[in-house]
Amino acid sequence: MNQQQFENFTASSLYCEKCKTAMPVRERLLLVLPDREIFDYLCIGCGSSVGRREITAGERLMAQAIAARPRRRPTIVHQLAP
Repeated sequence: MNQQQFENFTASSLYCEKCKTAMPVRERLLLVLPDREIFDYLCIGCGSSVGRREITAGERLMAQAIAARPRRRPTIVHQLAP
């Protein structure tokens, strides 16, 4: 499996202590530093913080480069009848 698939992973649901179940989350930019950005995950149900994610400047540049490059189209192989 291609490792680049997991370079820019974000959570869609996380366990919330207050709600006592896995809940959908939204990501909020918490802090911007010269070398990284810190994001906070907030529970949709109660609004409490349930996790954090940090993205370094290098990871952000790599994710932008991967997103900007054109996707390869699948190669179509034609077989000739004998």
